[in-house]
Amino acid sequence: MNDVVSAARNNAEWCAAMATSHGLASHFGTQAWTAPARTPLFYPDAVTLVPNADITALLTQIDTTTPGASIKDSFADLDLTPAGFHILFEAQWIHRPPTAPESDLPWAVADTPASLHDWALAWDDGAGNAALFRPALLKDPATFVLAGRSPNGDIVAGAIATHTAHGVGISNVFGDAWPFILNAAHHLFPAQPLLGYEQGDDLTTALQHGFATTGPLRVWLHT
Repeated sequence: MNDVVSAARNNAEWCAAMATSHGLASHFGTQAWTAPARTPLFYPDAVTLVPNADITALLTQIDTTTPGASIKDSFADLDLTPAGFHILFEAQWIHRPPTAPESDLPWAVADTPASLHDWALAWDDGAGNAALFRPALLKDPATFVLAGRSPNGDIVAGAIATHTAHGVGISNVFGDAWPFILNAAHHLFPAQPLLGYEQGDDLTTALQHGFATTGPLRVWLHT
């Protein structure tokens, strides 16, 4: 399995975990993961799992009749414009082989409703979306909410790690997180590669911490 296919599948499994934590059903098909009802804020209604997915079949599995439908085109090879979509953003999949950590910065897993709430408030930084991360997420055995704390105990950096058969997906990175993420990943998943996607300055930062790009992706939004 190549790096982009692995990253797409891992990311889809994280999207499925978020949907489940909100009480939403979803489905893994041979070409895509899809959710028939609108998914949580910032999360797509579909993630393609193979190149050149069948657009007609894909669109029958999501809701395009209510505002906000979105599709993660994992291989940046679909033209969804005729179906009423426009490109919301483009990014690059990233990959880092399992290596020793860059530092011994302290870290912890937020594994209680209270610690998850504290983590979500730090991630949100006052935008009003902290409730996106619900306690039900803690029931997912593949999800690890990583928190980096300052000497006085405040959460100053964080990320979500999704451990699947395809690697460890890193998402929702905030603060100066990569040094402690790499430390945590080395201890929790010492033989697993790290996967994810980034764009802009966040991509530059990830590359500075040993990641390499493996291919482009697009997220399409229905207008």
